[in-house]
Amino acid sequence: MNLVALAIFAAILLSGALDLYLERRQAQAVTAHRECVPAAFAAEVSLEEHRRAADYTLARTRLAMGETLFDTALAMIWLALLLAPVYAAVAGCVAPGLSRSVALVIAVGAILYFLHMPFLLIRTFRLEARFGFNRTTPTLFLLDQAKGIALQLALAVPLLYGFFALQRFMPEYWWILAWGGLMAVIVAMIVIYPAFIAPLFNKFTPMAEGPMKISIEMLLRKCGFESNGLFVIDASKRSAHGNAYFSGFGKAKRIVFFDTLLEKHSGDEILSVLAHELGHYKFGHVYQRIVETAILAWLAFIVLHWAFATDTLPRAFGLPDDPGVVLMIVLIALGPLSHLISPLTNFLSRRAEFQADDFAKSMVGGEPMIAALTKLTRDNLATLTPDRLYAVFNYSHPPVPERIARLRG
Repeated sequence: MNLVALAIFAAILLSGALDLYLERRQAQAVTAHRECVPAAFAAEVSLEEHRRAADYTLARTRLAMGETLFDTALAMIWLALLLAPVYAAVAGCVAPGLSRSVALVIAVGAILYFLHMPFLLIRTFRLEARFGFNRTTPTLFLLDQAKGIALQLALAVPLLYGFFALQRFMPEYWWILAWGGLMAVIVAMIVIYPAFIAPLFNKFTPMAEGPMKISIEMLLRKCGFESNGLFVIDASKRSAHGNAYFSGFGKAKRIVFFDTLLEKHSGDEILSVLAHELGHYKFGHVYQRIVETAILAWLAFIVLHWAFATDTLPRAFGLPDDPGVVLMIVLIALGPLSHLISPLTNFLSRRAEFQADDFAKSMVGGEPMIAALTKLTRDNLATLTPDRLYAVFNYSHPPVPERIARLRG
């Protein structure tokens, strides 16, 4: 084992240790404040609700700690033990060439999917069900999984063939073309997702005529937002969590409300949630996120370019110099790095959330937004007392107490 392999193993271990440390801090912070509702929320959140939110957060954290241990060990086992026999099995069935590399990546992805299935089942049918959130049935769950797998294969297989073909036939510039192709696919998915993919999982119903729709349309005109319609999805079939979002570009933009959100919130609160989402549009946050993704993808492709230009990585682990092997090693090794840069990406995301909150306040006032955030926090059992360092690494949205304090400021 050479220094490259040792460095990758060390990075995986350090990333896992950091995760466990942060999760432990989160559990300690939530436990320490379990018996006392923060003063700013004492009038809206009961002690029993606060305790229940703490218990939900602790249950999620314990499961996350188990998953962190599993993922850390699995990443090292893949590199040290599993990747070689999986490659040998694929090589015994598929002739050398592009198809062998694609088959290896699909095989590894399939094994990872089934190895992580117990965590998904526990999260869905035990943890979420215990706290009253899960509404999906085993049949619906299996159907969703089958659709998801089919969609992933339909997208991944041609992309992988294109990736390996570029790498093989255009060795000098393949990584630039591959990066451009990936970004084109990402933009295309944003465009086609609302109309073609999302309806495969949820039923989209045009919002019924009435005072609520009239108020929303007035807000849209006030904000200068043109959409392709207002829709309500049957989110309650799977979960009791509530939300709203807009998606797409140009005239294809859709505004979507979870039916669970409409059931539990007043008209003013719904308008404030919508105004927040419109704030993301107004400040161009979707485009900013695309640019951010493009920069991170560019850096990842620089690493891939180096990895494919030398046999250093496969040789470090005693593996064949197959493009599929190289890609899997890079993907496993980049995991710790992506975790280390999460404070930066979360900072950018949090800044966008604050800007969207400010926009909502300017459009509908601060109190409806405060009421909506408080109710969403209470109904979704989100903790009001997260650990600050944990939040830096794991919260893409600012903690609700910070958002409300800013709205009141």
